[in-house]
Amino acid sequence: MPSLVATGLVKRFGGITAVDEVSFAVNPGEVVGLLGPNGAGKTTTLRMVAGILEPDAGEVRLGDVDVIRQRIAAKRRMGFLSGDTRLYQRLSSREMLWYFGRLHVMGDEAIARRVGQLARELEMEEFLDRPCGSLSSGQKQRANIARAFLHEPDLLILDEPTAALDVMSGQFIVQAIRRERGAGRTILFSTHVMGEAEYLCDRIVLLHRGRVIDAGTLSELLARSRRSNLTDTFLLYAREGQESRIPNPKAIHAQTLHRPDHRPQGDPGDAARPAHAADDGRAAGPGVSAAVHRSRQTAGIAA
Repeated sequence: MPSLVATGLVKRFGGITAVDEVSFAVNPGEVVGLLGPNGAGKTTTLRMVAGILEPDAGEVRLGDVDVIRQRIAAKRRMGFLSGDTRLYQRLSSREMLWYFGRLHVMGDEAIARRVGQLARELEMEEFLDRPCGSLSSGQKQRANIARAFLHEPDLLILDEPTAALDVMSGQFIVQAIRRERGAGRTILFSTHVMGEAEYLCDRIVLLHRGRVIDAGTLSELLARSRRSNLTDTFLLYAREGQESRIPNPKAIHAQTLHRPDHRPQGDPGDAARPAHAADDGRAAGPGVSAAVHRSRQTAGIAA
C-alpha cells in the first residue's frame, strides 16, 4: 500500500492563515495523529489531504498519485470521515452501505461480504436494518465508520471519529482503527483527546495555530519536552513565548518519512456521504435515487 506525503501545505481564508507550511508523512500500517485544540488547523489539513479543499501552496501525494491534480484517482483509494458527515435518514445502515458500495463500483458479492464483516466487527447487527434517523449518536458513528471502511481503501482519513461518543462507542471505533492498521492501511487521524492519541497513534503531529510545533513518537515528544505526559508537552509548546522550543520544521518533515519501531501495546480500553448529498436519497436527484432504489432491491428491502 502507498505512503501519504504532505509537503508545505498552506491554506488562507481571507486574511487568516489557517494552515501554515504543514508537512508530514504516513506510512502503510501505521496511524499518524494530528493533535491540537479546536482551531489548530486539523480539519482544514485533513480536507486538503482528502482533495476537498485546494491548498494555496504545497502538495499531497498518495503513492504516485498527486491528490490535488488527480483527485478522482486519489479518492478511489481513500476512505474519509469528517466530523460533520451525515447519513441518509430514511435508509437503514444496510441500505446505506449497499448504496456506497455501488458508488465505489463494488460487486454484489464483495458488498455483501464487507457489510457482513463490518456489521460483526462493529456490532451493528441489532440496528443494521433500522432507519439511520432512529439511531443513537454512537450507532450513527459506527455506521459512518463502516461506510468509510467499506471499499477497503489504501488510505483512511478520520477527523475526530470518537468526538462526543461514550466510552463503549468510542472503544468500538478505536478497535476498528487498530484492525485496519493491522491490515496494513495508511491511517491519518485527528483528535484533541490526548489520551486517545497516546493509545492509538504510532506517531503524533502537534498542531497549534496552523503550524507544526513538534512531531514524532510519544516517547520522542516526551523526551524532547522533558514532560511525563502528552498534555503537559502540548501545553509547554503552545504557551506564549515558547517558540524557541519549536524544532526545525524541515527536520520534523524528514523524520516523519521514517517508519518507527514504536507500536502501542495492549488494549486501548476506555480509550461519505458526500458533503453535498441530501439527507434523503429520494431528494438527491434521479441518479442518486436510482442507485438507492437498486441498493434497496439488492439488499432485499422494499422501497
